[in-house]
Amino acid sequence: MTDTPIPLTRPRIAFAMRTGLREQVLSTDALGRLERLAEVLSLEELTEFESEAATRLLARTDVLITSWDAPIVDDAALDRAPHLKAVVHAAGSVRHHLTPAVWERGVLVASAADANAIPVAEYTLAAILLSGKAVLPLADAYRADPANIDVTQWRSIGNYGKRVGIIGASRIGRLVCGLVQPFAFEVVIADPFLDEPGAARLGARLVTLEELCVTSDIVTVHAPELPETHHLVDDALLASMHDGATLINTARGSLVDQDALTRELVSGRLNAVLDVTAPEPLPAGSPLLRLPNVLTTPHIAGSLGTELRRLGDAAVGEVERLARGQTPLGAVALDDLGHLA
Repeated sequence: MTDTPIPLTRPRIAFAMRTGLREQVLSTDALGRLERLAEVLSLEELTEFESEAATRLLARTDVLITSWDAPIVDDAALDRAPHLKAVVHAAGSVRHHLTPAVWERGVLVASAADANAIPVAEYTLAAILLSGKAVLPLADAYRADPANIDVTQWRSIGNYGKRVGIIGASRIGRLVCGLVQPFAFEVVIADPFLDEPGAARLGARLVTLEELCVTSDIVTVHAPELPETHHLVDDALLASMHDGATLINTARGSLVDQDALTRELVSGRLNAVLDVTAPEPLPAGSPLLRLPNVLTTPHIAGSLGTELRRLGDAAVGEVERLARGQTPLGAVALDDLGHLA
């Protein structure tokens, strides 16, 4: 977005998200900031746009603050919101609830995706560091025979000089590149839209996906979920990873051939940290839930708990910029829809 928006003087605000989420996303301080610069029409969340009450609220709304489980904003919803100037999403991707009609009608769109990426990158860094220290296999060995474990025999343990392979120079992938810089890793990255100078600016070396998987001690996935990235990490790439390597996936389960990964994990040849799976949640009998060389978590890497307030602060900041006639920091263009996660 290049055009400077017209200042929105005391815009009228409504919320569209699942019930109860608004008070988790907006702290008391954030709500106070919002109420000082805007008229908050209702503190209740819109979970649909068809009822008479929703129609009356939309008819007065200038800025719609959305988050998870927001109703779809399509032509019908826009017809009910003739004064709508902006949609500010207090979460990550807008792909699932905004249709092209939003942009076609000149409505500004902003997202807190940058804020939502931070905890995912932090989770990934923790997984990388623990993987380098062989925490999963060592914890299992210690559990089995605590009196006789000899950690000095684990000669490949440690993070010094290990190679971390980052799949995808996405928003999160770039954050991970930055977070691993203080450590003595060799960082490589694979992304078809990245060039060598761009990779160097991230502190990484650009390689092919094949080289990344063959040579990395730890492989972490950060590509978007698109038709062309389905099973991006396939059977052949998993088989090419060296014994003892770790795969981390905080992106989407569909990016990895889970059947092939499960075979490698059952054999004990690879380790994995999986915050996302396919399906999600896993069936109770899945070996991924009980293998000692696998850590599975229930999609917790993204914003949860206190981290939700970061999203609210980011959304309020965008409304403040709109009120001053400034371009949103997290502006989303229609052309972005095709590659959003």
